[in-house]
Amino acid sequence: MEKREVSNLEWNEKTFSLFSYLNSIRITKNGKRISYVLTKTNLPANKYENTIVIEELEDGERKFVENATMPRFSPDGEKMTFLRTVEGEAKKIELWLLNIKSMSMKKLLESDNLNEVVWNEDNRRILLTKFKKNDDTDFFFEDNAPVWFNEKGFISKEETLIQVYDTESEEVLETLKEKFFMLPYFPVAVWHKNSVVFNVPNRKNPYSLFNIYSYEDGKKEKLFENVSFRAINSNDSLLLLHGKPKKNVHAEHNYLYLYDGKTVRPVTENLAYDNLFGKIGKDGSVYFTSSKKGKVTLEAIKGNKVVQIVDENASVTDFDISDDEKVVLLKQSDVELNEAYLFENGKLKKLTAYNELILQKLKVKRHNHFKYNSVDGLEIDGWFIKPEIKDNEKAPLVVFVHGGPKGMYGYAFDFMAQLLASKGFFVLFTNPRGSSGYDEQFALRVIKRTGLEDFQDILEGIEWLLENESQVDKDKIGITGISYGGFMTNWAITQKPSLFKAAVSENGISYWLTSYAFSDIGLWFDKELIGENPLEDENFYKLSPIFYARNVTTPTLIIHSLEDYRCPLDQSVMFYHVLKDLEKEAYLIVFKKGDHGHSIRGLPKHRSKRYKIITEFFISKLIKEEKEFNIEDLIKKD
Repeated sequence: MEKREVSNLEWNEKTFSLFSYLNSIRITKNGKRISYVLTKTNLPANKYENTIVIEELEDGERKFVENATMPRFSPDGEKMTFLRTVEGEAKKIELWLLNIKSMSMKKLLESDNLNEVVWNEDNRRILLTKFKKNDDTDFFFEDNAPVWFNEKGFISKEETLIQVYDTESEEVLETLKEKFFMLPYFPVAVWHKNSVVFNVPNRKNPYSLFNIYSYEDGKKEKLFENVSFRAINSNDSLLLLHGKPKKNVHAEHNYLYLYDGKTVRPVTENLAYDNLFGKIGKDGSVYFTSSKKGKVTLEAIKGNKVVQIVDENASVTDFDISDDEKVVLLKQSDVELNEAYLFENGKLKKLTAYNELILQKLKVKRHNHFKYNSVDGLEIDGWFIKPEIKDNEKAPLVVFVHGGPKGMYGYAFDFMAQLLASKGFFVLFTNPRGSSGYDEQFALRVIKRTGLEDFQDILEGIEWLLENESQVDKDKIGITGISYGGFMTNWAITQKPSLFKAAVSENGISYWLTSYAFSDIGLWFDKELIGENPLEDENFYKLSPIFYARNVTTPTLIIHSLEDYRCPLDQSVMFYHVLKDLEKEAYLIVFKKGDHGHSIRGLPKHRSKRYKIITEFFISKLIKEEKEFNIEDLIKKD
C-alpha cells in the first residue's frame, strides 16, 4: 500500500481516501485469534486495497494477507479460507486456503462468482454458494418478474449452486442446483450438523417470503413454506431464524427465533426494537444487534436474561463470538469510524485505532442530539452539527433525509455531513416517522402516507433548530437525500419551495407508478408503501413530486447512478426534463457506473467527484448565492 502524508490535513472531497475502513470481523471458536479486513483507498489508481489482518489476542501479534477479503476461520482456528479478485477481461474470484501458523497458502479454485464460504465442524469440508445465469452474448431472457435486481443487473434465468467442497482433496463432493436467485448480503445456506439448510426467496416478494429446505445425502426436505424469516446461523442443535413467521408488509420489524426441529421459539419479539443480525452461541445463547433511537446496540440473551454488551451512543456494524463467550465487534460513532473491540469478562477493550490521529487533526464535529414533538404530538429525534463560526455570524443549513423510509440517523460517522460542516454549514438530521430505531408502529406510520406526516416531522425539526440555534440563517436552507431521501427532497421543493434555496436530489423517486413498474422491488415494496392497486389508486398520483413540478422555485441538482435498479434512472430523468420544460433551474449528473449504493460503494474517483459536486453546489447557492452552477468548469478543475 502507498504511504500517505497525514500532516496539514483539511476536509475536502479527497479526505475520505486517508481513512482506514474495517469490516468482516471474525474470531476463532477457541477465542485465541481474530481477523478482519482492512480496506484503504488508492485514489490515484482508482481502486480499494484490501488486507486481511490476523491478530493473536494473547500477545497482539499481527499477520497480514494482501489482496484478500472474506476471511473464514476453520473450526479449529488453524486454517482460513479467503477470496482474491483477479481483474482482467472477465473478473475472476479465487478461493485460497491459508495455514495460519506457517502462513503458507494454496489456491483451491477459481470462479466467476462466490457468494459465501461456510466451514463444517470436520475442519475440511466447506459450503460454497454461487450462481450462474444465461450467458448468451446477444440477449437476456427471463419469464419471471422482476427481470433485474439492484447490484446484480439482469437475472436471465439465474440458477443458484450450493456446493460441498473438500479442502483436502480439492474436489467438489456434491452440487445442489436450485432455480432461485440469491439476494445480495442475505445468507443463502448454513451447515446444520451434516445437513445443508438453505433459504429460497419467493419471487413474488423475495424480501419477505421464503421457503426453507434441508438437504443431506441427496435428499431434500422442506422445513418451512412461505415464512418471513430465514435460517442464518446454527450451533448444530438449534437453528437461528431472522425475520418473522409472517409479514404483512416489508417495513415490519425483524426478530430472532430458535428452531429445534419441532417448534419455533421467539427470542427477541418482546424487546420491541428491530434486529439487524444475530448469532447463536455454543450453549444456545443468542447475540444480536438492534436499531435503537439512533444507536445500534449489541446484546445477548442467556437463558431468560438480557446481557448488554454495547449500548452507548455508537453503532455496532459487525460482530462474532467464540465458544468461550468472547465477543469481537466493529463499532463506530458520530466522531469515530469503525474500530475493532473485544468484549470479555464483562469489559469492552479497544483493539485498534487506525483513524485516531487523522481524526484528531481533522477536528471531527459531534452530532448534537435533541427531541421535539411533531404536528400530532409524536416525539421525534433530531441531531445537528454546528460549524465553527464567530458568535455574531450566521451560517446556512443543509437538511439531510435518510433512505428507507426505514433508515436511521444518529451515532454513525457521516463523511458528507462532516465535509459540509467544515465548509461552514449547519447540518440537520431527523428520524421522521417511518424510521428504524423505534417500535414497529412508528415504522409503519408512513404506509400509504409517505410525504405527508413524515414530511411535517422534518419541517418541525427545521423549525426547532431555527428557534433554538439563532446562528442558523433561515433564508439559506438546503435539503438533500438519497433514495427515499431523494424522493423527500423532490417532494420538499414541490411542497415548500419558498423554504428551500438549494436542493440535491440523489437516486430519488419522482413518479410512483413508473417506480412500481420499473424498480426491482416495485412490484411489492411500492404496493405496500403507496397502494395495492397502482393502476387505480390515486396515491400513485397524489404522492408523486413530478405532478407538482410547477411549484418549484428551488435551484436543484439531480444526481443518479446509471446502474441503479432500485430507484431506476427514469425517475431522475423524467423529473429533470419536466423541470427544464417548465424553465426551472435544474442540473442533471448521471454517473456511468454504480448501483443504488453508489455513494458508499462507488469507485474512489467516483466518490471524490460526487463529494466535490455536492459541496460546491451548496456553496454556490447558499453561500456565494450565484445565479448559475457551472458543472463543466468544476470538473475541469479536478
